[in-house]
Amino acid sequence: MKVLVLGQGGREHAIAWKLSLSEKIEKVYVCPGNGGTAQEKNIENISLSPSNISSLISFVKKEKVDLTVVGPEGPLVDGIVDEFNKHELMIFGPSTKYALLEGSKVFSKEFMKNYDIPTADYQMFSSAKEAKEFIINKKHPIVIKADGLAAGKGVVVSSNQDESFKAIDSLLASKH
Repeated sequence: MKVLVLGQGGREHAIAWKLSLSEKIEKVYVCPGNGGTAQEKNIENISLSPSNISSLISFVKKEKVDLTVVGPEGPLVDGIVDEFNKHELMIFGPSTKYALLEGSKVFSKEFMKNYDIPTADYQMFSSAKEAKEFIINKKHPIVIKADGLAAGKGVVVSSNQDESFKAIDSLLASKH
């Protein structure tokens, strides 16, 4: 088999490395990969963007890749699984509809609420003023999150009101 792993982080490096050890795997491509994956035996970095779905489909067809494994959330939310399925290409990851569980904190909270899945209470704001008014009477520590993909940077656990206000200003400023 030939396998394509999308991503450039440690998670994708570990996946590619482990796959490369299998006797069933002839070749592992990593897109875009990193310096570590470039050093591994039987792994080849390819210089395509994980967000350029049409180029990835062309590559997979040309190289006769048997399976694509998606690491980053961005291509999943952008619909890579749906597009690969249209071309009858094997890919591991959720469709766009279900990738929203990772891609949107608001969608995730609404999903959990609708299906009686236990989760912390939440409130959504697009106004810093309204968010700060809400925070004034809340017990700390409190978790403040930005909606959407934030590459692990969209969450603040604040221990007091002043930290909460700074987090609100920072997270809302980065969304505009």
